[in-house]
Formats: sequence, structure tokens, C-alpha cells
Amino acid sequence: MKKFSIIIPVYYNEENLPSTIPALLSLRDDIPEYSLELVFVDDGSGDKSLQILLEHQNKYPNHIKVVKLSRNFGAIAAIQAGLEQAKGDCVGVIAADLQDPPELFIDMVRHWEKGNKVILGVRKHREDSLFTKLFSYTFYFLLRHFAIADYPKKGFDFMLVDRQVVQAINRAAGKNTNVMTFVFWLGYSPVLIPYTRVERDKGVSKWTFNKRVKFFIDTFVSFSYFPVRVISLTGLLVAIIAFGYGLFVLFGWHKYGIEVRGWTSSILVTLFLSGFQMVMLGVIGEYLWRVLDEVRGRPIYVIDEIYSNNPENGDDDEQN
Repeated sequence: MKKFSIIIPVYYNEENLPSTIPALLSLRDDIPEYSLELVFVDDGSGDKSLQILLEHQNKYPNHIKVVKLSRNFGAIAAIQAGLEQAKGDCVGVIAADLQDPPELFIDMVRHWEKGNKVILGVRKHREDSLFTKLFSYTFYFLLRHFAIADYPKKGFDFMLVDRQVVQAINRAAGKNTNVMTFVFWLGYSPVLIPYTRVERDKGVSKWTFNKRVKFFIDTFVSFSYFPVRVISLTGLLVAIIAFGYGLFVLFGWHKYGIEVRGWTSSILVTLFLSGFQMVMLGVIGEYLWRVLDEVRGRPIYVIDEIYSNNPENGDDDEQN
């Protein structure tokens, strides 16, 4: 019997899990020809999420595996931890808040059976706040125009992939990256299934503004050279303008005896260029920091414990 694994990153989801877990377990009846494995990754939750997960793991030991990280490493790291632990022939990823419809996995599995290795649930509409919609639209607009041209317009974080794709992610995704964008970048021809992402029904999202900004920067640094190219072209343009203006002032002084003035304008230009240089250094620093982070070889995440009835996993501490 083939195995279908689903990875669910969990972070302060105690209000969602009592509904999410039964909804995912119900897939056993919809696709009975598959052995279902639910891999919940507790990303350092400080509420009762882990307790709820362990209660359900005790009830359904053959279907639920709980991976407890030592602290909060972020949703992307939690997904990467789940991908390392999932044993399925095909592996799905879904959020724990039920904003994405679990029943869509049935269609995804059927597409996978036809030989498709990447099946994406893409948002045709999202019932979120105005700020969330605006941030999302801006992010994916920039991503499509300056990084990956054919990326889905409204993005995705709900997917099913083949074991071969999982192995590619585990080998090469690296740190400070966007796993979803990496899946699309790999080049497998994806099947796109549109759906409406509903508004969160329970709990409060921990997807803060700071996390959104980091996610934005990580994605662009990982998949686009556009920021560095802008710095190079702007620096060249400023240098040409400065050189031309210098020749103009020199010609006026030598030919017509025009006195060189402009203390105020000189100060303004100096301040502008100094500020721009600081911005350029900041952009370069973002790239250098990620290079340093990769070179240091620190783990993407640290597993504290794994709760599973599979003896090959054990409960030993693991790193990656």
C-alpha cells in the first residue's frame, strides 16, 4: 500500500487543532487505498498545541507523528523538518488553521497518480484583511516581475509533491529560503488547482509584520539578483551624472569665469548620496549575511523529540 504523508506546521494553534486533526484524518475514508501519515511539527508553541497533538497521537498512533522542535524556528524551517521526517510516496503541505480545504488533497492525489510530480493549490481569491491582501499582492507582483516570471499570481503554500521532489528539497533547499518558491523553481511542470482561501475561523495568526518582511527579503535574496542589479545600474547612472555636471562646472569657470557656488546644493547632494550608499550597503549586507549563515553550517532546525509508533524514528535529538 502506498503512503500519503501530510505535513502540518504548528505554532500556537490550540484553538484550530481540535477541528484540523479530525478533518485531516477523514481523508482515510476518501482515499482508503493509501496509508495516511500526518506529520505535525510543533514549532516551539507556548500554548497547549503540543498537549493536544500528543493526545491525538496516542489515539491514532499509526497515522499521527509529532515532531517537537526545540524552539521557534519559523514556518519554513518547520516544513523542512516535516519533509525530512515524512515517509510518504507523495507528500502534502497544509497550514493548521483550515484556511485551505483538506478535501482538495483528494484531487491532488489523483493528479499525482497520473504522473504529475508537483500539484499546487493556488489562490483564486482570499478572504483575508485588506492589509494581508495588499502585502500579498505587492509581494507576488514583485516576485513575478523581478524573480520568477510565471509564478502563480496569488501565490501558494498548499501543495502535494512526489517523493523525488521531496528528496530534491531535502538536498538543496538550504537556509533562509522559501520552500514553496524553491519547489516552483525546480522546474517540474506543476498542476495548478484554484481554490478560495477562507478567512481564519479560530485563533489569531502569528504571521506578524516582521515575519512577513523577513519572508519577503529571504525570497528575493534567494531567487533574484534584481536588488544588486539596481544598485549597480543606479551607481553607474549617478557616476555619469556627477561626471557630466563636473565637466559643465569646469567649462563654465574656465570659459566664462563663472564662480563656483552652491554650498547648500553641495550639502544636499552629499547627504543624498550618503543615504543612498547606506541603502546599497544594507542590500549587499543582506546577501552577505545569508552567505555567512550558510557557511557557518548551523542547523536549520533542532528536533527535541519525535513522538511516533515507528521504531526507526526513536526519540533521540536530531539536527538538520
